Amino acid sequence: MKRMSGIVSYDGTGFSGYQIQPDQRTVQGTIEQVLQRINKGKFIRTVASGRTDSGVHGVGQVFHFDSTLSIESAAWKRALNTLLPADIRIQSVANEDPDFHARFDVEAKEYRYRLLRKPDEDVFRRNYTYHFPYELDLVGMRSAAELLVGEHDFTSFSSAKTEVMDRIRTIHKLDIEEAGDELVISIEGNGFLYNMVRIIVGTLLEVGTSKRQVEDIIRILEMKDRDAAGKTAPAHGLYLWKVTYKNRDK
Repeated sequence: MKRMSGIVSYDGTGFSGYQIQPDQRTVQGTIEQVLQRINKGKFIRTVASGRTDSGVHGVGQVFHFDSTLSIESAAWKRALNTLLPADIRIQSVANEDPDFHARFDVEAKEYRYRLLRKPDEDVFRRNYTYHFPYELDLVGMRSAAELLVGEHDFTSFSSAKTEVMDRIRTIHKLDIEEAGDELVISIEGNGFLYNMVRIIVGTLLEVGTSKRQVEDIIRILEMKDRDAAGKTAPAHGLYLWKVTYKNRDK
């Protein structure tokens, strides 16, 4: 039995999220169906670095699987991409140590959120950016973002549906950069709660439109109450950009 890892990119528009669900088209389910075909009908379970919601995109999602087949990494990539639909592409496949785990060995993840700032919506980017044509105080947003960097209890920035009890996470960086007619918010941390990135984005946008003050961020963190933070930004502007592991670069 060999353990393999893969890096996969996907357009989340046509999927009900990454994680497999009954009677729903998901990224995991689609990959596992193809692996089963390659393995001559034998079911192959995959394990990913984490899940993404319906409409969220992946650029550098990492997953692992076990197989008895003796196939070179490059051949695995070719075989998977030959059978996968066009909205999923395998970027690479690698042999791993038997104890490598795509989820438990994660050191950090980076998400990016894209906002379209032009006055009119773009029909070709409607599924890939959140159209936000309003004036933004970028200085205020960046100041608010700085207050979120570091280790905090992010209960206020997690969905009420979050099931985990430990909600302390560390954000390593939170950058806000202009890229043509888009604004890109990049967040890297050691882990994220359910909807955490989208709630952070929604709250920063409220700072940018003067609905909240920069110093409100401190109060929101202290309250540990989802109702204290801003709205959840739409899923389609969000990308799981990169996953990093200890002693490796995935």
